[in-house]
Amino acid sequence: MLILDDEAGMRAALRDARASAEADEVPVGCVIVHDGIVIGRGHNQTESLQDATAHAEIIAIGAASNALGSWRLSDCTLYVTLEPCAMCAGAIVLARVPRLVYGAFDPKAGGCGSVLDVIHEPRLNHRVQVTPGVLAAECGELLREFFQRKRKRAAEEPEAGEA
Repeated sequence: MLILDDEAGMRAALRDARASAEADEVPVGCVIVHDGIVIGRGHNQTESLQDATAHAEIIAIGAASNALGSWRLSDCTLYVTLEPCAMCAGAIVLARVPRLVYGAFDPKAGGCGSVLDVIHEPRLNHRVQVTPGVLAAECGELLREFFQRKRKRAAEEPEAGEA
């Protein structure tokens, strides 16, 4: 699949986010594009891997680095459905990703301006161009629906010791 614009990149990331939701993981998806081609993709796997670092961005960065044979992703664009957290923002900077495009803002844990602004920290040695809010409503709705389902299931489950 050729990624020619930000909407197409975000739609590709949304496909991975839906894969997260199907696996009962927080629905965040990420793709990394180089010369119009997806070279890395990931979705949250923190629950299935029992790994706090198994965020979509971290998995996609590893896959893209393997595809290019380099940890420097200097000619890539990273698309992710939710504003990266501090850990992922740091990884984006360290991987030398020049451009980040994200969907929904994360007012609870966002590391690209909402809570912290790791990505624009002037003391760090790399600058990232950020395009926020691409397909934000669609990305946010996927998250809202997921957490509504989780809350509903939790409310329907009997308390321990009942039955």
